[in-house]
Amino acid sequence: MSALKAISEHGQSVWLDYIRRDLLLSGGLKKLIDEDGLLGLTSNPAIFEKAIGGSADYDPALRALVDGGQRDPAALYEQLAIEDIRQAADIFLPVWQATGGVDGYVSLEVAPGLACDTAGTLADARRLWAAVRRPNLMIKVPGTAEGAVAVRELIAEGINVNVTLLFSRPAYLAVAEAYLAGLEARLAAGGRIDGIASVASFFISRIDAAMDAEIAARGGEALALAGKVAIANARLAYEDYRGLCAGPRWQKLAAAGARPQRLLWASTGTKNPAYRDVLYVEELIGPETVDTIPPATMDAFRDHGQPRRSLDRGTADAREVIAAVERLGLPLDAVTTRLVGEGIKLFVDAHDQLLAAVARKRDALAPQAMPA
Repeated sequence: MSALKAISEHGQSVWLDYIRRDLLLSGGLKKLIDEDGLLGLTSNPAIFEKAIGGSADYDPALRALVDGGQRDPAALYEQLAIEDIRQAADIFLPVWQATGGVDGYVSLEVAPGLACDTAGTLADARRLWAAVRRPNLMIKVPGTAEGAVAVRELIAEGINVNVTLLFSRPAYLAVAEAYLAGLEARLAAGGRIDGIASVASFFISRIDAAMDAEIAARGGEALALAGKVAIANARLAYEDYRGLCAGPRWQKLAAAGARPQRLLWASTGTKNPAYRDVLYVEELIGPETVDTIPPATMDAFRDHGQPRRSLDRGTADAREVIAAVERLGLPLDAVTTRLVGEGIKLFVDAHDQLLAAVARKRDALAPQAMPA
């Protein structure tokens, strides 16, 4: 059995953090589903920027759109992205059906510039949901304070949501509250809640990259914490999740058919070459979670990963790590706050670069269609 497929024996779903048209058309995605037990896919503006701007895969479709009279870069990108998402969702539809709607989802993000705009996020999410028209779509919404408000409304409307850019436990608990409130509002309005799905995407490796710099600057006793903070933070977030699921508020919703909002581990590729390249995958395997893994890390885990239930085996150690962080005055809260802003900027910049690349391709592929 593939080491990736073996992860599912411990209750975790493996999703792919990547999309590109040749993967869909070549049968590569279907092969990952069949051989590695892949159960879903996530995308973001940076992934689409590399896929569309960095390959010729989309040139024929782009030329056809331009020849049809479409020249706006944002509209061109969106039509290309929606087609990819639809194809991926169709490939995953049998997974969605076989798992009863637990897995088989494909995620598409709202415009990154709307991260602090509730009304804009709601409008964009509703528009994308209607445009893709797939039951196994998740709309990605940043987990900002404004995004949490949008999450509540979208869940109440029956739209599946992947809440992204979560770095801190308080931010996670805020979006978990939004999910519960959205389900309660829908139930109170007489709607069904048994077909709604959501994940809370909790970022991992970026935390260690930032905290390790703080730890190195502090030196001394703090050095023992290097490479440990992100995993500890995630393990305690998982403890928060289990506490929510054990509470009477959730139990009432579960009795009405609600699905839990699973934690999804994002940014699980190791950024520090001194660390094991599958560190964040191996140390965060546990029930009712998702890990969205980039291709290189997926290849590494397939080659030498060790699938084992690890997520809830080190909770006491995780508490000790975070207690040490607090005792030493290391700025975890400030770091996680900063990382949200950096994450938003990263996606905004990628989106801008993507639109510029689309415009260049448009001009090169069909110069005769452009005004003089």
